[in-house]
Amino acid sequence: MDLLNRFKEYLAKEKLYTPGDKILLAVSGGVDSVIMTHLCKQAGIDCGIAHCNFQLRGAESTRDETFVTALANELALPLYTIRFDTETYATEKRVSIQVAARELRYAWLEETRQQHGYTYLATAHHMQDNVETVLMNFSKGTGIAGLHGILPRQQHLIRPLLFAQKSDILALAAANGYGYVEDSSNLTVKYTRNYFRHKVIPVIQETYPAAVPQMAASIDRFREAELLYNEAVQRHKKRLLFQQGDNYRVPVLKLQKAVPQQTLAWEIFKDFGCSPAQLPQVIDLLQSEPGKWVETTSHRIIRDRVWLLITSLEVQEAPLIVIEKETAVVPVKGGTLKLKIRPADGATIPTSPLMACLDMDTLQFPLLMRRWKQGDYFYPLGMRKKKKLSRFFIDQKLSLIQKENIWVLESAKRVVWIIGMRIDDRCKITPNTNHMLVLEWQPI
Repeated sequence: MDLLNRFKEYLAKEKLYTPGDKILLAVSGGVDSVIMTHLCKQAGIDCGIAHCNFQLRGAESTRDETFVTALANELALPLYTIRFDTETYATEKRVSIQVAARELRYAWLEETRQQHGYTYLATAHHMQDNVETVLMNFSKGTGIAGLHGILPRQQHLIRPLLFAQKSDILALAAANGYGYVEDSSNLTVKYTRNYFRHKVIPVIQETYPAAVPQMAASIDRFREAELLYNEAVQRHKKRLLFQQGDNYRVPVLKLQKAVPQQTLAWEIFKDFGCSPAQLPQVIDLLQSEPGKWVETTSHRIIRDRVWLLITSLEVQEAPLIVIEKETAVVPVKGGTLKLKIRPADGATIPTSPLMACLDMDTLQFPLLMRRWKQGDYFYPLGMRKKKKLSRFFIDQKLSLIQKENIWVLESAKRVVWIIGMRIDDRCKITPNTNHMLVLEWQPI
C-alpha cells in the first residue's frame, strides 16, 4: 500500500481528521514536514503552512524560510511566518536554546491556529522520532506514561506521520522529486535526541534490523496497557484518597496493605509534588510515629494516627485581627466569628463548643484574634491550673493540620477562648456577671 493510502488510514484510525476540518501544518522545510504537506494536499485536506525562523543558523535560517515560502506558493496554500530573537528570549528566561525555541514555536503556532480558525495544528513527527522519545524516557527513568511516546493527538495538536518510517518518507520524496532542505544542526550529536538517532539506534539495528518498527509496535501496546493501568489506578484512588476541604487524607492501614504499594503510593503522591527520590520517605511514614512528615515542593505529607494528611504549603501567614467592642462579624480563613454583647441576667449558657459566653468585666478591649503559637497557655474551664495549648491539643487528639488551623481570642495578653473548643475559666459567667460577650464560630 502506498504512503498516501496509509496516511489516510492512519488519520481515520486515530480520528485525527474529519471532512471539513482545517489543519495548520508546522513546516520547517525538512523532508518530514514537506512530505506531510504534500500528503495533506493530495488527500484533499484544507490546510495552511506555518513556519518559524529562529534566526539561529544565519543564512541557513533565511534559506529555509525562502524554501517554505516557495512551497506554499507552489501548492497554493496559506502561509504564516514569524522570526524570533531566540537567543535573547533564552537569556531573559534563563532557559536553553532548545527550550526557548520550543516555547516560542508552540505558543505562536497555537495562537496562529486559533486566530485563523484551524481545527488542528499538525507536526511531522514520525516513527523514528517516537522510538527515540521512548528510549530517552526509559534511559532517564520513567513511569508507564513515558512509554506511550509521542501521542497521535493531544487536544488540538496532531501528529499524522507517526505511522511512517523515515525510509518511507525519504523514498516518497525521491520518487516524486520533492525538494526539501537539510538542517545542519540535525547532524551534530551534542543534542540528546541526535545522539540516540545517530549513535544508539543504529547500533541496536545491527543486531535487530527491524528494531524501529518492532519498538513502535510495542509503543502501541504500551498505550493500550496504560489505559488499563489508569483505570485500575483510579479505582484504587477512590478507596485510598479522600478530600477534606483544602486537604487530603490517605488511610494508613489501607495503604500498608495495598498491592502494589509503591506504584499506588507514587500515583497518589506525585500529584502533590512528591519526587521519585522522596517516595521511599513517604512510604516510611506508614511505619513512623504520629507527627512525622515529608515536605514536597508543594505540600506537606504528615503521619497522623490513622491517616497520612496532605496539606498545601501555600497557606499564608494568618493575620493578627484587632476586634473592637463594636465589632459584630469577623470573617477569616476557615470561618466567621460573630460577636454580641448581652445582659447576663436570665441568659442560657450554650453548651456547643462553637459558642462561648465571656464575662465582659474580665475582658479588656480591643481583643486580638490570631493563630495559636507555642508557649500559649490558658486555664481550661473548670480547672484552677494553667495548661499549655500544645498539651491541651494532644489531649484532644488533634492532628497537626487541625492544630495549624486553630484560632485563639486574646484579651490583655491572655488567651480567653480557644475558638471552637474551650474558654478560659477566668472569664466564665458567674452569678455576679452583669453583661456577657456572646461569641459564635461558624466554620466553613
